[in-house]
Amino acid sequence: MSTRRSSPVRVALFATCLTDTLFPGTAIAATRLLERLGCRVEFPLDQTCCGQMHLNTGYREHAADLAERYAAIFAGYDAVVAPSGSCVAMVREFHQDLVASPSRNGAVRHTYELSEFLVDVLGVTDVGAYFPHRVTYHPTCHSLRAIGVGDRPLRLLSSVRGLDLVALPEAETCCGFGGTFAVKNADVSTAMLADKMRCVAETGAEVLTAGDNSCLMHIGGGLSRLRVGVRTVHLAEILASTEEEPWRAPA
Repeated sequence: MSTRRSSPVRVALFATCLTDTLFPGTAIAATRLLERLGCRVEFPLDQTCCGQMHLNTGYREHAADLAERYAAIFAGYDAVVAPSGSCVAMVREFHQDLVASPSRNGAVRHTYELSEFLVDVLGVTDVGAYFPHRVTYHPTCHSLRAIGVGDRPLRLLSSVRGLDLVALPEAETCCGFGGTFAVKNADVSTAMLADKMRCVAETGAEVLTAGDNSCLMHIGGGLSRLRVGVRTVHLAEILASTEEEPWRAPA
């Protein structure tokens, strides 16, 4: 395992709306993982939405209010870490233009997607995880194109003991979710999802992982209807899994 920092990093966990509401196990896993790596993790209870949904649908004033709130709540931490490339992209790409006072943008500059933080800030690629399953990885659009996480998730997965990592065909193709895109353009979204599910099935993987629960929810919903036996598991949950405390499928 790579050398850890000598002093604890004070981290604020930004859980994101979707994770907090529908997939709290991901936030718990991220906390366990970061604490295992020596971080001091805090969860500001006043945190709310990053405003991405509001901005994307034309409610700029509402998005600006949420960006101001984010800047105030997450000020003063060494880093803000989120298990979502999508929400991190919103913070880093748009919050600086939405927050009235540039001096309040410290939280924006120190906001990281989980794999970025592990590799770039903590300098770790082997997090001591154990996950004895055949896994394939889907790089979500915002993580790939907006914040450029690159191969960081793959480097982390490659170091997980027991994990059989298989390449996903056409990996960089969108799954078709895109937030409100899936609602406004349902037919196109469904066709894109069908292509993604076909690629997942070709790998023979037991588990599909990604850094965004939004995409995993979309793909996982389709896979569950096909009953192909592939589970979707967030990257944080795989990395938090150890022999002593293995990952457990939700009941």
